[in-house]
Amino acid sequence: MHILVGLIMFIVGALVAIKANKILDMFGRILFFERYLGTEGGSRLGYKLIGILIAFIGILVMTNLIGGFLEWLLAPLLRYSRME
Repeated sequence: MHILVGLIMFIVGALVAIKANKILDMFGRILFFERYLGTEGGSRLGYKLIGILIAFIGILVMTNLIGGFLEWLLAPLLRYSRME
């Protein structure tokens, strides 16, 4: 089941990254992306980054590596919570 869910996430993320212009036309500009990612193409870049992130998470889910990745990512927080 995780292969199917990961594949769907990967396809959706790839489509978001590829069709960033269409998504920008549909949903409009986002002020946060415009402020921190550039002057003209900040929202377009933000949509592409979101798509790449969704595709990356989809690959992790598809290969069943999401648990190890989250453990690695949150290791500093978990280490300090175990000390108390």
